[in-house]
Amino acid sequence: MELLSPKLISPKSPTPTSLQLLPHRLWCSSRFFTTKKLIPCASYHIKTDSNPPSNAQHLIQSISKGFLGFATAAAATALVSICCDSPAFAESLTVAFPVSRAPEVNTVQRTLVEAWGLIRETFVDPTFNHQDWDSKLQQTMVEMFPLRSADAAYTKISGMLSTLGDPFTRIISPKEYQSFRIGSDGNLQGVGIFISVEPRTGHLVVLSCVEGSPAARAGIHEGDELVEINGERLDGVDSEAAALRLRGRAGTSVTVKLHSEKDIQSDSTIREVNLPREYIKLSPISRAIIPHKTPDGRLLKTGYVKLSAFSQTAAADMENTIYEMENQGVQSYILDLRNNPGGLVKAGLDVAQIWLDGDETLVNTIDREGNMSPINMINGHAVTHDPLVVLVNERSASASEILAGALHDNGRAILVGHKTFGKGKIQSVTELHDGSALFVTVAKYLSPALHDIDQVGITPDVQCTTDMLNSPKELSLLKEKSSVSSLEADSCIMVAEHELDIQDSKGTAS
Repeated sequence: MELLSPKLISPKSPTPTSLQLLPHRLWCSSRFFTTKKLIPCASYHIKTDSNPPSNAQHLIQSISKGFLGFATAAAATALVSICCDSPAFAESLTVAFPVSRAPEVNTVQRTLVEAWGLIRETFVDPTFNHQDWDSKLQQTMVEMFPLRSADAAYTKISGMLSTLGDPFTRIISPKEYQSFRIGSDGNLQGVGIFISVEPRTGHLVVLSCVEGSPAARAGIHEGDELVEINGERLDGVDSEAAALRLRGRAGTSVTVKLHSEKDIQSDSTIREVNLPREYIKLSPISRAIIPHKTPDGRLLKTGYVKLSAFSQTAAADMENTIYEMENQGVQSYILDLRNNPGGLVKAGLDVAQIWLDGDETLVNTIDREGNMSPINMINGHAVTHDPLVVLVNERSASASEILAGALHDNGRAILVGHKTFGKGKIQSVTELHDGSALFVTVAKYLSPALHDIDQVGITPDVQCTTDMLNSPKELSLLKEKSSVSSLEADSCIMVAEHELDIQDSKGTAS
């Protein structure tokens, strides 16, 4: 039988449309309605709603409207009906495409249409990077048809998404999604290492190690570059795929090769380490109390809190930590967001509310139509009003930038460090029918003071260099602390303490 080319039928009228599906059978799947029962039908009526609700808070948590109906049969073609209840897409579409004879590829064909529909409805750029998104589905379907493996088919979806010009809109496999969920939940079996792709070089580098973890015990440090995992090179491998290779059942082991940050160009610095996998309890919070002597000789306690990621437990862990430090007599705080790549945006907003009062604006979102909506607190009550300095650097991204911008623009904190990464996009994460997940950029955000963050970053109030410690007394104190602990010898923390001294001398609290 000759295979039919995919074709699109797009009625201009937004009125409900009947689709003739005989002699096919209909399989419906949506995030609101799911049935695995195959039902024969002569026509299928689609109802649209031209006035869906709009809510910026809901936009951040999930974007899930509309549905996909799949019509599949043993014949060589299938029909797909798609209907969106967004005003921009108050219409129905019917797609005919060749059904792969490889069952696993056929499953990914369904995933392709599901992903394509979500992009069509919610992607932040309504021009889809100035291309015909409907034609892109047709093209990808044709390319996918002759394939025989699910991996190759997923690669075609990734290729389609790459044409959007947004590296953050992507699909991950069911295994990778499970790995992502484990990281967000805060429990895993692995070696206790946080990794990220260095934007300038594309190399995988270590952000930090969980205290007491196999990676920490092996002497792996921030900035080390991962070269191999179990004998396989990591060229072109992203951080999620590498993390999946590092994780595994407790009691097994994994071998890694890495370059030391000290001499990244020299092969002599490559070392091989065998790491046992263990149960790792991920707390995104690490803390310490730093005794701090003011210029006038008073001894104060500064609470140092490092937030490494925005997981589901981040806000609760942060709140508990601040309460404990308040009970221990802490009088000022340093919140360290350096090397924090982000995570759950809602967690970032929840953490901001721990430090702020009233009805302050936390962030502004801009949707695909260019409409701006502020997200405000409602009758907020800060846990503490003690002076606060926030540390940031070039690897502080996404939710880290939302938090830093909220605290800075509302006058709650001074920012110290280096300009942040510049990821000013909000994404929805949707689990698809086959267990894979689609990450879609659905909005951009501006700080409360309407500063654009995307591809720009946030410039701190004070650059983090020892040059800021101008007086001989301060430089002497830095040298003295260098022999005490690595934390207290951190020049950025020293600059932060200097800024806290200035606030203290003015008698002001943020």
